[in-house]
Amino acid sequence: MIWADRIADHYDKVWDRPATHCKFEKGPINELGSTFQIRKYPPTADRNMWTFVTCGMSRAYDATPVELHIFSPVDSPEIVELLVVTAHYHRTSEPLDLWHTVNFGRPWLEGSTCSHGLVSLPYLDGPALENLPFQNNSIKFYWLIPISYAEVQYKVERGINALETAFEIAKLNYIDVMRGSVV
Repeated sequence: MIWADRIADHYDKVWDRPATHCKFEKGPINELGSTFQIRKYPPTADRNMWTFVTCGMSRAYDATPVELHIFSPVDSPEIVELLVVTAHYHRTSEPLDLWHTVNFGRPWLEGSTCSHGLVSLPYLDGPALENLPFQNNSIKFYWLIPISYAEVQYKVERGINALETAFEIAKLNYIDVMRGSVV
């Protein structure tokens, strides 16, 4: 089984359903390799949101292989592009890891003040999603949470624990496109 297929199979097993491949042919997509793809899972009765995932953002020989997923209230090509750009940054600039932030360069969805992403633990799915043992390593599956610039600055100044506490106090609605900053 090739690397990206193994990753896709892991998502399908954890979420107990197959995903749909998302086509994206803009920009330097070819720099991500022929097996890289973005896949999406439609909402279910238990989870009223779309889930978009990277398959093959990492490579088998990476020191810490990382894949990302993001939740969305809508099926949007903007989310697909956002994950492609994030994967490209990961592969060609700086490798992303847990608690890193990334600048999307635009709102995650039109009208939002959230133009950055926080690489977080997959709190909604836990260790069943987070860890996929592979050879002598483990592929990490993290949640990319859209956040505001103010929230990025708060994390830098006070640390990730303070930001997560602010999310909890505010009862962060991570799929609310129009949500304000919690700090």
